[in-house]
Amino acid sequence: MVLDQETKTQLKQYLELLEGEVVLKVSAGEDDLSRKMLELVKELTEMSPKIKVDRTQLDRVPSFSVNRPGEETGVVFAGLPLGHEFSSFILALLQVSGRPPKVNQSIVERIKNIKGEYRFETFVSLSCHNCPDVVQALNLMSILNPNISHTMIDGAAFKEEVERKNIMAVPTVFLNGEPFGSGRMSLEDILAKIGGEVDPAELSNKDPFDVLVIGGGPAGASAAIYAARKGIRTGIVVERFGGQILDTLTIENFIGVKQTEGPKLAARLEEHVKDYDIDIIQPYRAKRLEKKELIEIELENGAVLKSKTVIISTGARWRELGVPGEAELKNKGVAYCPHCDGPLFENKDVAVIGGGNSGVEAAIDLAGIARHVTLLEFLPELKADAILQERLYSLDNVTVLKNVETKSINGTERVQGLTYVERDSGEEKELKLDGVFIQIGLVPNTEWLEGTVERNRFGEIIVDKYGATNIPGVFAAGDCTDAAYKQIIISMGSGATAALGAFDYLIRN
Repeated sequence: MVLDQETKTQLKQYLELLEGEVVLKVSAGEDDLSRKMLELVKELTEMSPKIKVDRTQLDRVPSFSVNRPGEETGVVFAGLPLGHEFSSFILALLQVSGRPPKVNQSIVERIKNIKGEYRFETFVSLSCHNCPDVVQALNLMSILNPNISHTMIDGAAFKEEVERKNIMAVPTVFLNGEPFGSGRMSLEDILAKIGGEVDPAELSNKDPFDVLVIGGGPAGASAAIYAARKGIRTGIVVERFGGQILDTLTIENFIGVKQTEGPKLAARLEEHVKDYDIDIIQPYRAKRLEKKELIEIELENGAVLKSKTVIISTGARWRELGVPGEAELKNKGVAYCPHCDGPLFENKDVAVIGGGNSGVEAAIDLAGIARHVTLLEFLPELKADAILQERLYSLDNVTVLKNVETKSINGTERVQGLTYVERDSGEEKELKLDGVFIQIGLVPNTEWLEGTVERNRFGEIIVDKYGATNIPGVFAAGDCTDAAYKQIIISMGSGATAALGAFDYLIRN
């Protein structure tokens, strides 16, 4: 039995939503994974009379395609779509059956109007919480447009192909056999990359907003919802809903929710925002802010949006080391998300740079996958919680190096090693490695505000108790501000505060 009873019970409820028949065309061999795939599709057919199975021959074994009767959709799963990809599989079943996707009609039309042949392949790991967004977006495009096809490939099931193509991070997408992109991408990101972007003039012609929120993380979502509930014209500029929480696997300190995953919370934020009359402008970054009669926000694509008030909630990103080799070998062994990319380093030697909670947690995680983990910390002692350090030091395949400075990450086509200096002796040493995970904290996404909004020496926006900045009508919230603590619940609260502050500013001015 591939699916446990609890999963089957939940799945049966979803399968009752199938609109029409779905045909799974299976390409299987005699190996264990093929047998599991055949067992999975057998379980599905027993649960729903609308699911039929045919045998066929596809490019990879084992794999299967999801089709309408008599019609190929181009949606293929190579390997077992379990783990985080199980939701991608269920969504594909529902959408192929005829259930309408939960996307704006304008997006649907943009997909349908794409011309040319697009053959996408996405390499994933089933433990990657970023991968389903890409898989689901490309599956949807394949279902809506006959010129587009997409294959999800479990890297653990096709290791030789992963090695041959030098894939060192997931998700990694190929288009027509050539590298297309790596890392999290939204549906809008993909459309923009293949020429389906909205005309900047169309965005610039939007009527002025009462409140325009910049950023779609917990602070931005909260601010947009609180503003919209006041009945005022609200817009939100989003690069990706969820922000940093998309890169957080487990969340256990969100009060009222014992445990959840970052991507799940991000999806709920997006769903909640879409329940209100909020103009979602996605996927764009802000480039410039200027205070005139109205506040103008220029986007990176050249569009200019106008608003009476603005709430900046652009969050923060992983801090980079800034050493030679880091940028050149990014996604070629240099990684920032151990949950996503860790499975690609099974039985290999890796390093984690950073001795705070995130670094130590990463080292503990990777120790269960990699052959050996070396943790490097700049300071004489680790900064992580004592309970995490205790767990770390109990692991046989972990080495901890303290009071060392990383000088370079070495390699040509992929990471081959790392050079560090012992800070007390000045002695330079080298490690032979296959991967380097960098976990040294966050930096606020505020560079685009240079010369406008007042920031502190760390780049954080300085705000008062109402979320107001030094520019009248401009507010800020979340991890991009000088808030004392960077926590999801604090960001949400600050977003609400900024929205209420902006509303108060509007009624007084």
